[in-house]
Amino acid sequence: MKIRLQFTGWLQYLIAVNVAIVFLVVSAAGWLIGIWQPLLFWLPLAIGLLLLATAIFDVITLKWGLRPTESMPERKDDLDTFDLIRSRRSCHSFQRRDLTEADRAELMRAVEEYTRRDRLIGTGPIRLEYVAAPLTIWPGVGAHEFLVAIAPYSYDRLVLVDVGRSLQKVVLQATRMGVSTCWIGPGADQSSVVEHLGSRFDPEKDHVVCVCAVGYRSRLEPLFVRVMEWIARRRLPLESLFFSDPHCEVPLAVDKPPFSSFGRCFEVCQWSPSSYNAQTTRCAAVTELVGGEQKVVRFDFYATTASRFYAPVAVGIWCANWETGCDALAIPGHFAVVPEDARSTGDVPELPRYDVSWIADPKK
Repeated sequence: MKIRLQFTGWLQYLIAVNVAIVFLVVSAAGWLIGIWQPLLFWLPLAIGLLLLATAIFDVITLKWGLRPTESMPERKDDLDTFDLIRSRRSCHSFQRRDLTEADRAELMRAVEEYTRRDRLIGTGPIRLEYVAAPLTIWPGVGAHEFLVAIAPYSYDRLVLVDVGRSLQKVVLQATRMGVSTCWIGPGADQSSVVEHLGSRFDPEKDHVVCVCAVGYRSRLEPLFVRVMEWIARRRLPLESLFFSDPHCEVPLAVDKPPFSSFGRCFEVCQWSPSSYNAQTTRCAAVTELVGGEQKVVRFDFYATTASRFYAPVAVGIWCANWETGCDALAIPGHFAVVPEDARSTGDVPELPRYDVSWIADPKK
């Protein structure tokens, strides 16, 4: 029943209704008790009626679509790189209007740019297919345009890192354009995605990794979605994400040299999106002593869960934000997989699992 309500788009409204009913039952019990009426009757009654009215309003305006046309969002060309990344947040309610031809063309140019073979870390190909259809997803409302990330059917973890990195680069470009986005992994009905891909999907050769809804943000959102977004905005502190050892146990002093030169690169990784906001990525810095001074050699990125798909995608998203931040600060570097014997990590635990490194390049 939950899955059916989830994918028919009713679950986010019925949750608010159920909570409202609980408060109304409490108010009825308070009325029967007959004491402390302001606390046991009037307060739960007011809350229950308010929640019920809100749920009815949400159904009328969002589920049934009886709402006025909203204004177009403005571009964010005036924001610097770090403020742009921080301004981006997942959108769970979209306007009914389609992307303009200009915005769609700019978005697809970014797709073409960031999925080029020479822009990838690995050697496996990835695709971001545009689909204009109301795919079955949850908990998004009104989404009807998507980018579908497709990888080869045979499993390649580095390809999944590239999916996260490439799609996040496109997401950042969309944010610059004023176009909102929402990463969707387990919340997408695979059969719906495959159906609308049609001949662009070969089940023997392709694998749908995730989808990303694109469109213009609506000011109207179901109450449950607003609460969920508020909870999802919480992030782990930097000392729980960046470390100075390969086992990710000793917090990194991000505000001390030589790491302080990377400025807000740490912050934008901290605010990277991830499946269920689980924040499964960690980073360990590697330095060496040069002329009596510590120099950054590389940053190693790890996954803290055994997830075969969403953990490496999350690592790729971190890579995109880190790389974009370094580019903004004119700090040269590139991504590569460092062999285990070259990392000198000693005993290698199962988790956290190493995926890829950002290696510092000499400044010209």
